[in-house]
Amino acid sequence: MRPILIRGGRVIDPASNFDGTADVLLLDGKVTAVGVNLAREGAEVLDAAGCVVAPGFVDLHVHLREPGREDVETIATGARAAAAGGFTSVCAMPNTDPVTDNQAAVGFIVSQARRAGTARVYPIGAVSLGQRGEQLAEFGELVGAGAVAVSDDGRPVATAHLMRTALEYAMSFGIPVIDHCEDVSLSAGGAMHEGLVSTRLGLKGIPRSAEDVIVARDIQLAELTGGHAHLAHCSTAGAVAMIRAAKARGVRVTAEVTPHHLALTDAACAAYDTHAKMNPPLRESRDVVALREGLADGTIDCIATDHAPHHYDAKEQEFDNAPFGVVGLETALGVVMTELVDGKVLDLSALVRCLATRPAEIAHLTAGTLAPGAPADVVVFDPAAQWTVEPAGFFSKSRNTPFAGRRLRSRVRWTIVGGAVVHRLGDRPDGK
Repeated sequence: MRPILIRGGRVIDPASNFDGTADVLLLDGKVTAVGVNLAREGAEVLDAAGCVVAPGFVDLHVHLREPGREDVETIATGARAAAAGGFTSVCAMPNTDPVTDNQAAVGFIVSQARRAGTARVYPIGAVSLGQRGEQLAEFGELVGAGAVAVSDDGRPVATAHLMRTALEYAMSFGIPVIDHCEDVSLSAGGAMHEGLVSTRLGLKGIPRSAEDVIVARDIQLAELTGGHAHLAHCSTAGAVAMIRAAKARGVRVTAEVTPHHLALTDAACAAYDTHAKMNPPLRESRDVVALREGLADGTIDCIATDHAPHHYDAKEQEFDNAPFGVVGLETALGVVMTELVDGKVLDLSALVRCLATRPAEIAHLTAGTLAPGAPADVVVFDPAAQWTVEPAGFFSKSRNTPFAGRRLRSRVRWTIVGGAVVHRLGDRPDGK
């Protein structure tokens, strides 16, 4: 493998507490050195002047749809979209068809990701067989085959008893239980956030309490068991307050937030735009403020996309009937740079921590750092580059984004996985 020398960029590595102008040398799939005036005969030189050089981003929450819905995404197209967005590692949720609830299903995802050869894909196994909320899956087999966490995402862990048992069992394997916090008896039939906008549109709403009730449950059970509960796609001010208080008590709880919940409110649904329909739903301004404050003070640990591809026809339905979910891998960096860095919520170092270092720590991945000896998973992005979101140019098979036409700041120039360049700015989905 040809060495790569990334020259003259602003190197940000929160794991090593490094932030300064430097060169980065990659050799034999590893980070070899970070310093000034590095040289290596025969190396491919990437001129990173004016760019940020950071550990490759890690996404704890993506839906790659394979097996079962290869018409909307495959492991290969999802991993390629991830690379275009600067993500070198993604964790694939188990709500596939069939569900990723056994050793063979996990092995299939690992094999398909290896064949794709772009971003690394780490399977997440199901908490319960078939995600039916009845019987625990065999966590040991899942982890042995390559799973890094368990979740019934797409739906919550069904009962308090099942969540308690899952937390206790997962401790044996050192993995988190990731929960989609939704009381379905409160959210049933809802299409968007319950508030003034839903009332005006005549749509049944999903109250904040649908999330908050399960957040409270999971925190209590994590405190009881000592297990690690990771709360997916938090959306309410109440959730942030409960997580903050739990962490102050030493509870093993971590949490993520999506770019769309940080950037948008339920007002985005005002024209019955199904591209703004997601679960949990977009909330109100006070929730967005709380989520941003929680991310800034460490209450919320990281940013995850909840990349959820859907076919065009599925989203071209009445709002009530359209599926929940939006794609996010290729817009995440631009959205959070524009909304959070330009908005003075986070500085660049904190942003890299939320996108790379902290998610790698939560999933116990050998990623999220540029320390010598670490895997050569690197993103180089131009923080000043401006671009307009054009879904037709996505590497993902799907186009369901609420950010179409938005002007964003920051663009990935190179993504490197295992010492190989897997994305260059200017690459096209058609390969031309």
